[in-house]
Amino acid sequence: MSARVARVVLDSPLPQLDRLFDYRVPDEFVADCAPGVRVRVPLRTGNRIADGFVIELVDEASFPGDLSPIEAVVSPVSVLAPEVWALARAVADRSAGVASDVLRLAVPPRQVRVERAFLARDTGVEPPLPRAPTISGYGSGLDTVIASGGRAAVAPIPHPVALPDDAGWVPGWSRTMAEAAAVTVAGGRTAILAVPDFRDVAAVERAVLQFVGADRVVRFDAKQTNGQRAKALLIARTRAVVVVGSRSALYAPAASLGLIAMWDDGDPSFAEQRAPYAHGRDVALVRTAQTGASLLLFAHARSTDAERLVEMGWMIDLRPDRPRAPAVIPTATQTAAEGYAARARIPSTAWQAARAASADGPVLVQVASPGFATGVVCSTCGHRASCARCGGPLRTRTRSAIPQCRFCGALAVGFQCPECGGTRLTVVGNGAERTADELGRAFPGTRIIVADGERPVEVVPDRPSIVVATRGAEPFVDGGYGCVLLLDGDRMLAREGLRVQEDVLRIWSNAVALARPGAQTFLVGVAGPLATAMATWRLDTPARDELTDRRALLFPPAVRVATLTGTDAAVTAAIEALGDAAVGPVLGPVPADGDAGAVRAIVRFPYAHGPEVAATLKAEVIRRSSTRRVVNGGARRRAAPTLRVRLDDIEPFL
Repeated sequence: MSARVARVVLDSPLPQLDRLFDYRVPDEFVADCAPGVRVRVPLRTGNRIADGFVIELVDEASFPGDLSPIEAVVSPVSVLAPEVWALARAVADRSAGVASDVLRLAVPPRQVRVERAFLARDTGVEPPLPRAPTISGYGSGLDTVIASGGRAAVAPIPHPVALPDDAGWVPGWSRTMAEAAAVTVAGGRTAILAVPDFRDVAAVERAVLQFVGADRVVRFDAKQTNGQRAKALLIARTRAVVVVGSRSALYAPAASLGLIAMWDDGDPSFAEQRAPYAHGRDVALVRTAQTGASLLLFAHARSTDAERLVEMGWMIDLRPDRPRAPAVIPTATQTAAEGYAARARIPSTAWQAARAASADGPVLVQVASPGFATGVVCSTCGHRASCARCGGPLRTRTRSAIPQCRFCGALAVGFQCPECGGTRLTVVGNGAERTADELGRAFPGTRIIVADGERPVEVVPDRPSIVVATRGAEPFVDGGYGCVLLLDGDRMLAREGLRVQEDVLRIWSNAVALARPGAQTFLVGVAGPLATAMATWRLDTPARDELTDRRALLFPPAVRVATLTGTDAAVTAAIEALGDAAVGPVLGPVPADGDAGAVRAIVRFPYAHGPEVAATLKAEVIRRSSTRRVVNGGARRRAAPTLRVRLDDIEPFL
């Protein structure tokens, strides 16, 4: 009988080591060595020991020589599920990355106490499956998609809804996702619900617990400790559960995956900041293709990426049976009778509606920026003031605070204008603090609440108040706000970038959906197609128009892109290696920001050429990383990488 052979993936970011290595399994490790366990193995280069995971056990090695033995089995607990390895491999290949980088996102560091508790657990009792609820508001549409393994871009119910048994209120999208997850788990399959941030996690978990028992709900998010993540991972491997979390939840193990649902896939929080930078939506697409699970993308304002999938017929457009569009009023389209009042920061009609609504409950005022003011200028000549130390912009947090640099934090003490010599400063623009200060004087006796990144507020009570919140930081109110004011829309749209309109429309619509049914929302200072889309609540129209423009310009997501950064020779060679795979002219090379001597180029290519482009660019990275050079009269050492590749990177377009 031939010796057992373990095929191991190494925990290494080096692209030349991104493959499976064969190792001999010594007799003392045969009992514990199984697919998914952590092991330590020798590397002949430099006599090093590396960590890794066993992927599979075979009887014959692919390597013709003598095999090195496994150094140690770190733990007999299998933590890398086969389906997670398949996902990591596919995501890495799609992104021209390294599988071990994906595994670091999927598998938390070892937790000895958690593993011991898992090994000692009583596995004789399986918690009962929940009863399948009726998914309210969509007829049989969502049930059909889930049962058939279909895919849908879902328009959520655009207002808060009540949970059964007087369990409180949640956003409309979260109840629908919870019901869909409960239907999936009732059929003995796992559901993964991925949302952008911790507040969304809390909302959807609260809804899920009303339909599924707590012993079938696990959580994956950035607020968890490694121990909590490790425990959740082991539980998810053993039974059908609802996995609730942020983008890391998309890598949760599930032997029988039935559903992946994402809320607000256009939110930048789904963009992974670590190599290989795979977007959460792309991970979900890869995983549903591998498993046949259903995919639901919930969003009030559809992303252009989701719109592309709908237009090509890969997803269906699913809307509530009896949609009740919110009452959104663009003040710029009101009659000219108001004159200058219509162009005020808060027009009179919006002011009157907010005053009336604030007598009965909370009113939401969304602003663009935190702090007291958005800028500081010289009082004499109006020249924009900047930091004397680093040249950065100045800001002020309160009315009486000394202006401070946004970059280095230096106080603007002893300011002298370089243009006119003036020494006095004046704040301009309105941040959340200044808006709250002005509203506090206009609404005497009314509670004013400020919610932003530095002062997060998750929930406010349903009683008279004015809530001033920056975009994305709006608190939730049981039953919904009585009125919503969307200010600074022109400033939000003034940013440059490929996704500005998408982001702004998403931010506005998410705020509108926090209002109670029938409550008025005033969109201030914005006209044109976006205002029309908000007023008619046809939020897919801007995405459709934007996608048409991007097809003409060959911009993502109409095409995929690869950003190449490195030496001029390395970037040029990589472009030449792609041959005819690219479409349109290569953008660049141009000098790379913050990288002296490096250049950057952007290559665009069709989705159909994705595997070919990714494989070619990864081969170029390996070739450049594996070369050696002679240094100091004969000493040989590996050269620093001269080529970096990032696929589907939209940062150059922002």
